[in-house]
Amino acid sequence: MDGVTGSVLRVVDHFAATGDDLGVIAPQRPGADTSLRASCGRRVRVRRIASAPVPGHRGVRIATISASALRRCIDEFRPDVIHLASPMILGGRAAVAAQRAGVPTVAVHDADVPGGIARYGMPFLESATWWLLRDAHNRATVNLAPSHASRDQMLGRGIERVDLWRRGVDTSLFSSALRSETLRAAYARPEEKLVAYVGRLVPEKQVEDLEVIHEMPGVRLLIMGDGPEKDTLRGLMPRAHFAGFRTGTDLATHLASADLFIHPGERETFGQTLQEAMASGLPVIAPRRGGPVDLIAPSRTGWLFTPRHARRAAGPRERPAVRRRETAGLRPGGRGFRAQAHLAGARRAAARLLPAGDRAARSRRRGALTSARALHRPAAAQRCHSVLSHSAT
Repeated sequence: MDGVTGSVLRVVDHFAATGDDLGVIAPQRPGADTSLRASCGRRVRVRRIASAPVPGHRGVRIATISASALRRCIDEFRPDVIHLASPMILGGRAAVAAQRAGVPTVAVHDADVPGGIARYGMPFLESATWWLLRDAHNRATVNLAPSHASRDQMLGRGIERVDLWRRGVDTSLFSSALRSETLRAAYARPEEKLVAYVGRLVPEKQVEDLEVIHEMPGVRLLIMGDGPEKDTLRGLMPRAHFAGFRTGTDLATHLASADLFIHPGERETFGQTLQEAMASGLPVIAPRRGGPVDLIAPSRTGWLFTPRHARRAAGPRERPAVRRRETAGLRPGGRGFRAQAHLAGARRAAARLLPAGDRAARSRRRGALTSARALHRPAAAQRCHSVLSHSAT
């Protein structure tokens, strides 16, 4: 499940709980349900429409319904407002249909689709994709962006009427109280640091960049998620644990049982998994680009690394020299992971945030990072800063 779907499900949960009538229009796919159960127990109808898979990308489908057919769906349901989730093909036609029907629309920019298409090896389609997005969003009554970076990007691309819509995190689910030493022991030895990633295993998430972390001594990677790149990534990082798709309390327990969270993708419009990790008591590492810039206070709640530095650090000519020069202070049992002057990108961030052997500091760090909401309060930020200053050398 991607972030767009997760966001839609939370919206469904809210309106179902408040007693509003709602329906979902989504592309048909093999085995797809025609209803979904909201968290309050209500069943919500999902109207499936014809779609076709993108050649070579079985998980991506394009709706084939026309704007006229969508207008008939709108007239049948008679909504007061229409929520467009990351509109492009289906959402663009729905925006046209809503305009014709006189129904206001809220369009939410949840994913960097143009950037994702470029990562799939089709950079020549990036400009055309922005044209589609601009057309869909500029038909909407209001547009919502999840981060300042996304808002600025949309405005820079000629999209109008853009406001911020920040995300929350379920702190009744994600909590450091769920930490399980038994579960942690199944993935890492006591002297190792367990570094977690949660997300789809697809090109745009740049999970292959985690190879530079995989090769750090005393570190074990825990990768949660599924996708078409799973087998390739297994071959690239044979020591990593691939735990598959996790959700609910199972996901929350796995997160709380790790020592650090890392997300390498450079095209995140927000970064919901970063919030979930912070609510689980983990410091986080992400690129200094896009949504994570809003979420992470460097040296307080985590670290931001310069995009593309991780891949340069992992280059075949540079890696042996980097490893010899920089890992003297990273051996298990040493005083700490030291950030050397030449340490690049994610390797440097992990070195600063992964002290070796200081369990008391790690425990205090978890206590200081009890919820993503608390991270924005000065007192919590000061506590986090004191812990990370104590534990990093």
